[in-house]
Amino acid sequence: MGPLSVQEINLILDTAESMKAISARDIKKVPTLRGKSIVNFFYEPSTRTRTSFDVAAKRLSADTLSLSASTSSMVKGETLLDTARNLQAMRPDVIVLRHPSSGAPHMLAKEVEAGIINAGDGINEHPTQALLDLYTIREKMGRINGLKTVIIGDISHSRVARSNIIGLIKMGAEVTVSGPPTMIPVGIEGLGVRVVPDPVKAVRKKDVVMLLRIQLERQSKVLFPSIREYASYFGLSRKIFQSANEGAIVMHPGPLNRGVEISSEVADGPYSVILDQVANGVAVRMAVLYLLIGGAKGDNVDQGR
Repeated sequence: MGPLSVQEINLILDTAESMKAISARDIKKVPTLRGKSIVNFFYEPSTRTRTSFDVAAKRLSADTLSLSASTSSMVKGETLLDTARNLQAMRPDVIVLRHPSSGAPHMLAKEVEAGIINAGDGINEHPTQALLDLYTIREKMGRINGLKTVIIGDISHSRVARSNIIGLIKMGAEVTVSGPPTMIPVGIEGLGVRVVPDPVKAVRKKDVVMLLRIQLERQSKVLFPSIREYASYFGLSRKIFQSANEGAIVMHPGPLNRGVEISSEVADGPYSVILDQVANGVAVRMAVLYLLIGGAKGDNVDQGR
């Protein structure tokens, strides 16, 4: 999200508006990217992001191919760069890459001709998730500028948090982060956020409450005493949420750990926009693909560059 200007972010969000209308039609398909080919290359498990990119490409009539690490020559010892060069030889227009190593999409963007879209790299960034979150906030709240937002959970290991902090601040929102001190990176205030460890105080008078999944798979050691204790202190209940501003919304990038970072009552409540985030993800990724290889080839909207 760092290289994107406010103008470029608004261009993507505005383009997503028209793309969302396509998904509401009886025939959910336009010929915009007919003849273009897109490879979804995911080294980590993914339901929402991978499916979302696949649906987005198909609704624009692009040809898609999905690969995972377990079904590629990576299991035979081939490097990421060699795999990408072999894919490049088949001349795809875009490679959508998710990789556990931070910076992998940026490395590939320098080595192959195809456009590279970062679908999540290590603990670094998840830019299209941040874009769909910004789109959802703008859609539900009517604006982003001036809103008070809070992100609660495993800030240290969350690429979603990092991209959202950058995007929200760039668009004029106020950002607070909350969670166990062991999950708050030292010096994060340097990004322009306020740290409030107590979630009860952090949620008070906020317009947007964003929760994060506990990423045990990225922790070399457990950073809190127990799941039960985490849920007791940091899980979002309706009682805690009631201190937020009237009309506030609850967001979560998924997958949910019900009863841990969020109660079912909140996840399924009227203020929850979690499924709207999923729906908007298709529109935003359609916009990113369109601007990259359809409507504005050459513009600076390539998340991986």
